[in-house]
Amino acid sequence: MGNMVTEILAFILSTSGWVLVCSTLPTEYWKVSSLDGTVITTATYWSNLWRACVTDSTGVFNCKDFPSMLALEGYIQVCRGLMIAAICLGFFGAIFALVGMKCTKIGGSDQNKARIAFVSGVNFILSGLCSLSACSLYAHRITSEFFDPMFVAQKYELGAALFIGWAGSILCLLGGLILCFSIGDSFPPKNSGRYGYKGSASRVSSHPRAHAQPIHQKPPPDYSNSSRAQHFDKNAYV
Repeated sequence: MGNMVTEILAFILSTSGWVLVCSTLPTEYWKVSSLDGTVITTATYWSNLWRACVTDSTGVFNCKDFPSMLALEGYIQVCRGLMIAAICLGFFGAIFALVGMKCTKIGGSDQNKARIAFVSGVNFILSGLCSLSACSLYAHRITSEFFDPMFVAQKYELGAALFIGWAGSILCLLGGLILCFSIGDSFPPKNSGRYGYKGSASRVSSHPRAHAQPIHQKPPPDYSNSSRAQHFDKNAYV
């Protein structure tokens, strides 16, 4: 019962993290910057993995999609690939978790379900690592440009999408680890009975009386015949 509750808790954590990772990919605010001025000229610049936009104080915004993927900067291409991989791994991890948990009726024996649950936990761990790497790489690029005194272009700050991605990655990692460690009791110790049998056999064979010849005990004397003989002798002499 305890393992079943642990698996359900791990599934909830992992699935919640995967949902946060999925919501991070289309989120607009990966990096944000603003130019303060008068009320009319104040503008907010924000960008994500797909486009860059600007919004003025009146609420009017204008967006420009990024050009061809081959013309993108390298870190954006890497972040896209890592986030897509994280979403795919989390999806398959959720499917395997539904099959491998003990509370479901599919998956076969307990050992087969435990193996499937372990694969699910590994998928969630890899999903969290991919998402964590993508968000960290993007944040490193933003911070390096912000603190670089030689960088004269528009400087940005960390957006809300990065924090959501980090939170989802941590949940995926925690859920995957708990799911992997929760299947320990599903596998019995190997050769436990065999070792016990060998130990008992070795004890019997090593005993000094194991190869001794059986001791033949003499049957108890039959006093019935002797009493009759004594009685007969008495009568004979009389």
